[in-house]
Amino acid sequence: MSDDKSKPASGFQFGLANLKPAESLSVTLTFPDGARRDVTRGVTGLEIVKGISPSLAKRTVAMALDGVLTDLADPIEESARIEFINRDDPRALELIRHDCAHVLAEAVQTLWPGTQVTIGPVIENGFYYDFFRNEPFTLDDFAAIEKKMREIIGRDQPFTKDVWDREKTKQVFRDKGEAFKVELVDAIPGDEPIKIYYQGDWFDLCRGPHMTSTGKIGNAFKLMKVAGAYWRGDSNNPMLTRIYGTAFAKQDELDAYLKQIEEAEKRDHRKLGRELDLFHFQEEGPGVVFWHAKGWTLFQSLVAYMRRRLAGDYDEVNAPQILDKVLWETSGHWNWYRENMFAAQSAGDEAEDKRWFVLKPMNCPGHVQIFKHGLKSYRDLPLRLAEFGIVHRYEPSGAMHGLMRVRGFTQDDAHVFCTEEQLAEECLKINELILSTYSDFGFGDIVVKLSTRPEKRVGSDESWDHAERVMATVLREIESKSGGRIKTAINPGEGAFYGPKFEYVLRDAIGRDWQCGTTQVDLNLPGLFGAFYIDADGSKKIPIMVHRAICGSMERFTGILIEHFAGHFPLWLAPVQAIVTTITSEGDEYAKQVAAAAKRAGLRVELDLRNEKINYKVREHSLAKIPALLVVGKKEAETHSVSIRRLGHEGQTVLPLADALASLVEEATPPDVKRARAETAAHGI
Repeated sequence: MSDDKSKPASGFQFGLANLKPAESLSVTLTFPDGARRDVTRGVTGLEIVKGISPSLAKRTVAMALDGVLTDLADPIEESARIEFINRDDPRALELIRHDCAHVLAEAVQTLWPGTQVTIGPVIENGFYYDFFRNEPFTLDDFAAIEKKMREIIGRDQPFTKDVWDREKTKQVFRDKGEAFKVELVDAIPGDEPIKIYYQGDWFDLCRGPHMTSTGKIGNAFKLMKVAGAYWRGDSNNPMLTRIYGTAFAKQDELDAYLKQIEEAEKRDHRKLGRELDLFHFQEEGPGVVFWHAKGWTLFQSLVAYMRRRLAGDYDEVNAPQILDKVLWETSGHWNWYRENMFAAQSAGDEAEDKRWFVLKPMNCPGHVQIFKHGLKSYRDLPLRLAEFGIVHRYEPSGAMHGLMRVRGFTQDDAHVFCTEEQLAEECLKINELILSTYSDFGFGDIVVKLSTRPEKRVGSDESWDHAERVMATVLREIESKSGGRIKTAINPGEGAFYGPKFEYVLRDAIGRDWQCGTTQVDLNLPGLFGAFYIDADGSKKIPIMVHRAICGSMERFTGILIEHFAGHFPLWLAPVQAIVTTITSEGDEYAKQVAAAAKRAGLRVELDLRNEKINYKVREHSLAKIPALLVVGKKEAETHSVSIRRLGHEGQTVLPLADALASLVEEATPPDVKRARAETAAHGI
């Protein structure tokens, strides 16, 4: 790289110098290495990259101007930072999938003329396209569609863009019988250009951008499934066929994703919930969980763990489940969150009883009321209030997904009321608690993201400046303290309307990311409710309110754990930790003694005295993912021992009963309890 930033790097010098005569240059481009160069306004990215290097031009599929992806052939009208994007750049993945959706649409219309195309967006992990056809598509059509897609990709037709007049666009699609496209044109704001993208002779209405040609997509794609979808999501509109697909830059990435999908299907918490008798859902209670005994034991083990982690630092409280809507009007939720809230009018006959109440969607307004009860001094801060509060939020029926997305759930919620000076320390304490909690559950791959001020927000710029400075400092300290083990990132403009926040994203055993914990700085809510504390100088000050969740939804976190462990829970979490079973009826009495001793030791055990062959019992309990089988017979009764079989291990180990129980009790001790004992021992207490 050249030390003189006013000159281009040596790789740019020859090509850029010959793009246009120097006297006509009027736009300044800044390259990734800091080199700056003036070029003629209206020069395209393709012209620039060709001038730098033909081989670079061949590898480049798009460009980014000030971080925004655009077509490589777009003219550059303003000074900007410019980057050339090759298909291996992570930012190109969305383009690969977008282009693949267009190729899917062309393939379908080629194979089934008369099929109408509607919309085809990129989504998480892939893309879809919606089609209108009298006979819906099925999985049996995928082989022919994928074959045709490979043909189209193999032709390597360039993507080119035209801007059409609105009426011309509607007429062209009307003449083609594409009624849905005509409707889409009408939905485009009048000040937006109508962009048409070609790939050979086939074209589509699209905002773009696209890569340079269909060949850049490659063959690492696969169609995944079909589903029905109403046009514009309205059941009064025609039913469409939605074809889902995915695409990657490389075949090994696609293979890894397909393997992850296969493993995820095996680990699906809904399937395991049935097999392990943990919970169920039914139509009479849409979006709420019917916990069975074993599932409730698992859930309560999780809650008990979290309660122990909070002991001594947090005061656990409980705010009412249903509150007058006046409270929610004050908080602002009634105005901007109304469609997600469950509300009901009281049934009293008297006028004063005709009030609207809300089933709480979150705990924070209730906690502010608890904070306000009684005068607070700066000496009382920080005040940390925690609640395992049950909340209810409306989710569309199509969006609900087992434990992962429900209408009624439990939040491991907490709110810290503190001064500005205490904010950094509180955020660090929360961070340490969150990270150690995730570690206890086997999650080590964590990303902490700082989401900064959105365009629409409350509070002064000064208060936002302070909050963001504090959180940015904390973020750097998080990364530094972890020695790089914890990754960090910035999400510009993604903060809550009331303040910046940290989002904690953990990766499970098969590589999927889950956003769970949050730390949100609230510059707004306490003031709306008139909450204050008396500062050292006697003045009234509004406290900063930090919203904190670790698991988030306890139901969702339970679902994540079920899939993370594939139902094979560590002993301390397992609903049933051991089964005591017999080889023959001669061991029945001893088995009862073993089960009783195990229960006295604090283990969750069940007794199996059925008159079945031992291999049948072993198989059945293995399928139920019971961590340990304590098998006894006449010999074990005589020697006062047990034969231990562990889930996922071959063979068995024979131990004296006392030793076997001591080993299981040690393993069944929760990690936080073990740490506390170790710390106590280290201090000689």
